[in-house]
Amino acid sequence: MRMSDMIENFIKDMFEDNDDWIEIQRNDLAEYFNCVPSQINYVISTRFKPSQGYYVESKRGGGGHIKIKKINVTKSNYFMHIISSIGDKLTAQEADIFISNFLSSDMISKKEARLLKVATSDNVFNIPQDYKDSLRASIFKNMLLNLVED
Repeated sequence: MRMSDMIENFIKDMFEDNDDWIEIQRNDLAEYFNCVPSQINYVISTRFKPSQGYYVESKRGGGGHIKIKKINVTKSNYFMHIISSIGDKLTAQEADIFISNFLSSDMISKKEARLLKVATSDNVFNIPQDYKDSLRASIFKNMLLNLVED
């Protein structure tokens, strides 16, 4: 398991004790994981975004006080937000990150994750590279629309 994954899992586990929000000290967390504070910043900025259901409040000084709030959203609102945030292009790596986040937040089943992953894989597109990301974005958004509940 990579360091970023361990830090992410550690932070997410903290939500089990307090469902609404957590507070961490960036320097303390960096010391705990024996890494640089910028590694903590990277994890928070890439894995705790509003599109992933989190609100982050950061204060400078004092070891980097960070407050992370888990946003309670419905599955439909969550998917509609993701659909509207995806532009005209989506890389295979970006799709995989979305799928992983959906799965870890129990928004989709493992079977749905596999179907999304297969449908957006570079291997299924027999077209020039220039068009793959556009087609992938369209397919991904349409598949998410079908997961939105009434």
